[in-house]
Amino acid sequence: MDEELKCPVCGSLFKDPILLPCSHNVCLACARNIIVQTPEGETPPHSRASNSDYDYLDMDKMSMYSETDSGYGSYTPCLKSPNGVRVFPPTLVHRHCSITCPLCHRSVSLDERGLRGFPRNRLLEAIVSRYQQSRSANVKCQLCDRNPVDATVMCEQCDVFYCTPCQQRCHPSRGPLAKHRLVPPTQSPVAGGQQMPAATLRKQGTCADHDTVNFSMYCVNCKTPVCMKCLEGGKHGSHDVKPLAAMWKQHKCQLSQALNGVSDKAKDAKEFLVQLKNMLQQIQENGVEFEACLVAQCDALIEALTRQKAKLLTKVTKEREYKLKVVREQITHCTMKLRQTTGMMEYCLEVIKENDPSGFLQISDALIKRVTSSQDQWVKGALEPKVGPEFDLTLNTDPLLQTIIQLDFVQSKVESATVPPAPLLQLEKCCTRNNSATLAWRVSVSPSNPIEGFVLELDDGNGGQYREVYVGKETVCTVDGLHFNSSYNARVKAYNSTGVGSYSKTVVLKTSDVAWFTFDPASAHRDIVLTNENQTVSCNSYDDRVVLGTAAFSKGVHYWELMVDRYDNHPDPAFGVARINTMKDMMLGKDDKAWAMYVDNNRSWFMHNNSHTNRAEGGISKGATVGILLDLNKHTVTFFINKQQHGPVAFENLEGVFMPAVSINRNVQVTLLTGMEVPKNFKQQ
Repeated sequence: MDEELKCPVCGSLFKDPILLPCSHNVCLACARNIIVQTPEGETPPHSRASNSDYDYLDMDKMSMYSETDSGYGSYTPCLKSPNGVRVFPPTLVHRHCSITCPLCHRSVSLDERGLRGFPRNRLLEAIVSRYQQSRSANVKCQLCDRNPVDATVMCEQCDVFYCTPCQQRCHPSRGPLAKHRLVPPTQSPVAGGQQMPAATLRKQGTCADHDTVNFSMYCVNCKTPVCMKCLEGGKHGSHDVKPLAAMWKQHKCQLSQALNGVSDKAKDAKEFLVQLKNMLQQIQENGVEFEACLVAQCDALIEALTRQKAKLLTKVTKEREYKLKVVREQITHCTMKLRQTTGMMEYCLEVIKENDPSGFLQISDALIKRVTSSQDQWVKGALEPKVGPEFDLTLNTDPLLQTIIQLDFVQSKVESATVPPAPLLQLEKCCTRNNSATLAWRVSVSPSNPIEGFVLELDDGNGGQYREVYVGKETVCTVDGLHFNSSYNARVKAYNSTGVGSYSKTVVLKTSDVAWFTFDPASAHRDIVLTNENQTVSCNSYDDRVVLGTAAFSKGVHYWELMVDRYDNHPDPAFGVARINTMKDMMLGKDDKAWAMYVDNNRSWFMHNNSHTNRAEGGISKGATVGILLDLNKHTVTFFINKQQHGPVAFENLEGVFMPAVSINRNVQVTLLTGMEVPKNFKQQ
């Protein structure tokens, strides 16, 4: 639950939190730091309830960034908080000022009251205080090797308790750690380090417009508590209002009902995890037992079984490893979902315990929506094992010694007269498109000697060993995912109950020199919008969302471009490559499965696994082009902004299969340009 209680700006537990119109919270001091000044005399682009975007004042002259500053954020950095959100100096006045939520990036203009116009979230203060007190009792150092002693300080950014020797050795107050805040382990972060009494935290809420009048009613239209003076002559006079106590009980009931559904899913998930963990042991035991039985049977046979025994063991091992891999991946995925759901449930239960109606109603709508959406994550089938612990393999040791060399896990069939003849490739129907190859063949079939299927084999595109790519009854097969600019040798053979026939003649198929592809709607985030035959992408969300291309690259050199059709309010779109399982709900390059360059209107940075490097001058605007050159032979990525080269950069772990990728928010629209040659001005470094 601690993540729910931390400010998104400073990364510490909330201190004097205020509630923004978007239902997110920030510390009062942090709110002063992220105020943005608008040009004097210019009409503010938003009202207090606006969700639209706005232009920020160019404050580069005030910048205090270093050469290692990543530049990530929606406004020009002057100071840098521990969790990477950029803040401004607290010297801006409230006139012609606005503030942007660091989570959803929605902006609101400040009136003459400034930050006092935002309600103070007393409910959150109470929960933070209670949470801090529960953690402060008998806290031990977390880094002592043996016999931990009492902790003397806690780092709010690292969330680690230290004794004095461990703090001096592992967390010295210099270098990057100098900006971390060390506090006593018993110190409460609320109200400047002094623990606030429960009576103060649960004090009856007063109206922000009428300081001496308590809340008594709830405005259904504005979804906020109001006082009687607001109804007599204020803006709420004509609105639908209801008694505060009645609405408090109604919203508590709604949140409790929503939590019941999530609680049931969490209970099922816990039982499911126990089932999966038990299945791991069953698979291990069944696998060992099956191997032992197989070895005993093979050892009882003559020497001719030795080579065949190795093949059978390999099949069993692969089956076991596959099942173990599937179950482990399912455990990891389910554990992550359960952790998120449990944290949210703990926070909501703490909120329900509070007795402050107005404070509760300030956040209840947002919590109800979160709980409802969390319940939707547990879709049907999510709590069902993808594999079973049983091994569906059968070994038959009854056949005579002459059949041992053909021994396999499937029962032998009645022998026929002859093996099938070699198939004849139909060259007029064999072709390639992009990095796919289509092959067709035919064979003469005798009624007394039927064909059971065909085996299609391709080499590796470099004249290497052949591998099976298709086994079945069809006589036409399309093979996807081949390397671009490669020549493949293909052959096919037929088989029946008697055996396998001869290979056909070999045909050579060459894939496309350059890659032609579009954005992939199947793997895109649900907020992504694709138009122009999936060549143009935009987004409905203020947050960054990822979309991948339909092409997959594993070797060679490839180049494509993206044209910026729309660029508003200086966002940070990211361009690069990613694996198929990269996270789709965050900026490209924040996890370890994507390699990207993100860029604003002035500068660009390279990013992988949330590590920012190689800052360079030169940004984008409407009409700009961004090129990506992926060299999998040298494991590098090079970027081009308006034909100006950035890189190449040798990212770590740049091996395997990669797909073109882009992350944008609603302020950006780009169009994909493919089938392009490597730029002539490209310089190898």
